[in-house]
Formats: sequence, C-alpha cells, structure tokens
Amino acid sequence: MALFRDRQDAGRRLAEKLRGYAGTAAIVLGLPRGGVPVAAEVAAGLGLPLDVFIVRKLGVPGYAELAMGAIASGGVRVMNEDVVRELRIPEPAIDSVAQAEAAELARRETAYRGARPPQDVGGRTVILVDDGLATGATMRAAVEALRARHAARIVVAVPVGAPATCNMLAAEADEVICAVAPEPIHAVGYWYKNFDQTTDEGVEAILSSMSSRRRVA
Repeated sequence: MALFRDRQDAGRRLAEKLRGYAGTAAIVLGLPRGGVPVAAEVAAGLGLPLDVFIVRKLGVPGYAELAMGAIASGGVRVMNEDVVRELRIPEPAIDSVAQAEAAELARRETAYRGARPPQDVGGRTVILVDDGLATGATMRAAVEALRARHAARIVVAVPVGAPATCNMLAAEADEVICAVAPEPIHAVGYWYKNFDQTTDEGVEAILSSMSSRRRVA
C-alpha cells in the first residue's frame, strides 16, 4: 500500500518532521539519484541550501544488487564485513569493484555540480536525505564521510526506512528521522505510488534550479 504519491510528496511530508531546522544554518544534502528530489522539497520547505552528496554501493561480483559495502566522496569506504566473510570475497575483487565505482562517483561529481564548488559542511548541521533506507550501506558511508569533513551534527532523514536500519544508524548519526518504519519494509519503492527512476539530467536540473533560486533570493 503506497504511502507517498511520489518523491516530491515524500519530501514535503518529511520536511514537516524537520520543521525545527527551518531558517537555521543547516544544509540539506541529497543522496543521488532518488534522494535528490526528496531533499529538494525538504530544502525548499525549510528555507535551507541544497547540495548533493555522492555515495556508490559496492555490489558483490556477479550479484550487483547485493551490497558488500559502499564508497563516498572523500575516499571513504564502508564494508559489510558479514557479507564479505560469508561469501569469502577476496580483497582484489573488492578493490576492482571499488575502483570502478570510484570512477563513476567522480563522473557524477562533475556532471551534477559542474563548476559549482561543494558546500562546506565544516562546523555545520547537515541533514542527509534519501528516498528510503533498506540495508543502510550507502547512508553509513555518507555519515562516515561527513564526520571526516568535520560536520558538527548529522541528521539522517528519510520518508521510509526498515526499523532495524533506522535503529542501527541512530548509533552513528546524531539524529535519525524515519517518517515511516514499516515491518517488513519489502522494498523502498513499495511505499511509493510513483517510483520512476530519477535520471542524471533530473538531478542536474534540480540542483541548478535550487542554486539559481538562492542567488535570486
């Protein structure tokens, strides 16, 4: 049973859960691709700047949908040691996947942001947004990377998340807001009426529009 019409609807409803950050010095970071339209609605609703924070899942060789870890901007790598140990994945195989994903991460950094420099998160509150949480591997990598960049406070915010994953992230982030935490979660897309894939062009358009809007304001 869908709870959200689409990512924009989810973002507007998530913004209501974050009302206490309206008008503060916080910054909203969306995880591409699907987290960016959600984050854009959160940023607009709270009157905060928006940027993108890129994280890439490391898929198990031959089973790309199964995450053995993730990498994030800044060279951070977070591994799911249980998966690596259970499947006996050798280090060279991990390095090969990580190298390929690092190249894609760099491509997206350039494509999404263009000449715009990344927002400085040092000493600031960061609201980290995705369209949902299943295993949480990519979000964990993002949190760790932002710690390395000296964010003062990290708030993980999603419209829907697996209860165990939300609880796990609560031990790593300063605050976790899962607007809805169903059990079982099935899949993130199950809770959206429209869960069409977000394109690179869509991400670029959102970021460009939000940047222009803040310059005019």
